Amino acid sequence: MVERRALDAADVTTVQPARRRGREIGILVAWRLGVAVPVVAVVATGVFLLAAWSPFDPIYQYFGAGVFSAGDAAVANAREQLGLNDSVWTQLGRWVGGLLSGDLGQSLSFRQPVGTVIAQRLPWTLLLVTLGLVVSVVLSLVAGVTAAWRQGGWVDRAVTAVGHTLEGLPPFVLALGAIAVFAVAWPLLPVAGLTDAGAAPTLGQVARHVVLPAVVLGISQMPWLVLHVRSSLLGALDEDHVTGARARGLPERVVVLRHALPTALLPFVTVLGNRLPEVVTGAVLVETVFSWPGIAAAVVTAALSVDFPLLAALTLLTTTAVLLGALLADVAVLVLDPRVTADG
Repeated sequence: MVERRALDAADVTTVQPARRRGREIGILVAWRLGVAVPVVAVVATGVFLLAAWSPFDPIYQYFGAGVFSAGDAAVANAREQLGLNDSVWTQLGRWVGGLLSGDLGQSLSFRQPVGTVIAQRLPWTLLLVTLGLVVSVVLSLVAGVTAAWRQGGWVDRAVTAVGHTLEGLPPFVLALGAIAVFAVAWPLLPVAGLTDAGAAPTLGQVARHVVLPAVVLGISQMPWLVLHVRSSLLGALDEDHVTGARARGLPERVVVLRHALPTALLPFVTVLGNRLPEVVTGAVLVETVFSWPGIAAAVVTAALSVDFPLLAALTLLTTTAVLLGALLADVAVLVLDPRVTADG
């Protein structure tokens, strides 16, 4: 009976903190979602209004060069059908009403429903961003851990120098450099499109074409991550539990990887979540340089064509992705580190 009571007490002490942490996570998620709704609404509305008040007439982009040969009646009829004769507020209200009902509107530049345009391009952007993040995280962890482990050595100096150098290089410069090396000087990989001309999008074709864009995107985001891993690991190596592990005679490899690295990875998760806006921006530039058929091309086309519905929908999607990434990073820190609370 005594053993049973002791076991029950241990269970209670284990379950209560888990429930408390679950409530903290639930409160954090509810609070962030409550804040995200007005933020997304304000951003999407602002982009829609800025595009609507721009000096460019979307009817010219809708017709293209044919606008000069089209008759006045055809142009007037197109304006009426597209709702361009309505006021900006009427267009905004119609777009918001459609958005609430699941209708994102009609793209003027692609002449397709906005939902169709996004559905066709979003998977390729998700593939590129996911692979880019994997490349960035793996390279950052390997290089950052090695640099901190060998602090002051030539590896540490090289990693630090390369990291600071890459901080000032925009992704499109890295992309052009990769093209110059791997397409001109040393032609090994394709540098444009999803597949070769006329080829079907098979796994092999897509894999060959995604290598350079994914590596460039990953390297463009690596400097901040690798320098943060190095700095966090150096701080973790001076903590008491790491000093105690060394005093017990554990091998240095075990001390670094099993005792210091887990502590250093917690702030790394937060930094990774905060870098998502830069990843989105980098993906736009990389997709444009490599002619990758993702969301970036749609963003550029929508901006040049003053495509109000598509531009607002893409902005809505991007803002949501950034807010969601930051939320997931904070939730991951709460789950991994019991010392962190939802209020900071």
